[in-house]
Amino acid sequence: MATKNSILLGTLGKYSDRFHTYQPTRTFAERLEISKTIPRADGVEPVYPQDLGHDGEHVSLVKESGFAVSAVNVNLKGEDLFRAGSFTNPDSAVRRQAVDYMKRAMDLSAGFGADMISVCPLIDGCDHAFHVDHMDQWRWSIEAFEEVAAHNSSVKVSIEYKAYEVRNRIILPSMGRTLHFCDRVGANNVGVTMDLGHALIAHESPAAELAVAFDAGRLFYVHFNDNNRQADWDMPVASVNLWDTLEAIHYMDGLGYDGWIAYDVFTRAGDGPQAVADTFETMGDLRALLAKIGSDELKEMIRSGDSARTTRDLIRALL
Repeated sequence: MATKNSILLGTLGKYSDRFHTYQPTRTFAERLEISKTIPRADGVEPVYPQDLGHDGEHVSLVKESGFAVSAVNVNLKGEDLFRAGSFTNPDSAVRRQAVDYMKRAMDLSAGFGADMISVCPLIDGCDHAFHVDHMDQWRWSIEAFEEVAAHNSSVKVSIEYKAYEVRNRIILPSMGRTLHFCDRVGANNVGVTMDLGHALIAHESPAAELAVAFDAGRLFYVHFNDNNRQADWDMPVASVNLWDTLEAIHYMDGLGYDGWIAYDVFTRAGDGPQAVADTFETMGDLRALLAKIGSDELKEMIRSGDSARTTRDLIRALL
């Protein structure tokens, strides 16, 4: 297909939860070198500022690697500065810093020829009733993205929505609200990163959300992973929700999405780089399965609306 595989460079380094650390610490340079050994990798997604440096100190490492950059991921949650929010922080100086981070990331992205940043507002929202002023947060968010979008209209600003974590309720929790937010900002270069795992924990249909974002002209980026719809476990693609994943790929390819796909997969057991390689291979196999079923047969399944027969035929395709 015309889509391209990107490595989220964070998946190749240390991964910790409250109890354990699952992968070794690796420098940015080491993660880039490992990326070169992974088959089917077309590019990478570095993080600003943690990977690239506040002043772009490590930009040269990316350029020397020979990799294309799918997007620059702007981290607006990792520093203590953003403890009370980034572009929704009650402190206007912190909101200014968040906007400046996004602008700087846009400049770096343009320098890479990527022309896209991705931002997931995980620290923006609330934890309980009467925690924040919702109208202030909404208006500050619109103002921030209006300014960021105007900074360089040729660089896309892709918003990765999520229902919760680290805030109990994130300000942009769903595809619907995020698309509404994009319309309120009103800039053509503001769109959505559809993360399959985030759609699942929001109890959305990933294929349906992907379709409406594409129809709106705001499907800028796609992340694949999996979970049990209860928490964002970043599990291997199709390890739990095989058919939802397959349907999402069917719509993504059928609609003609030809952008980047990144894989937010963190492995607890096994080798992290090998897990990325296995994930790329899995995506190829899922597309082969769709080809085996055939587009005409898939259309007939949809047309018939016959749940039992569709399930039977999908299972038979695995044999």
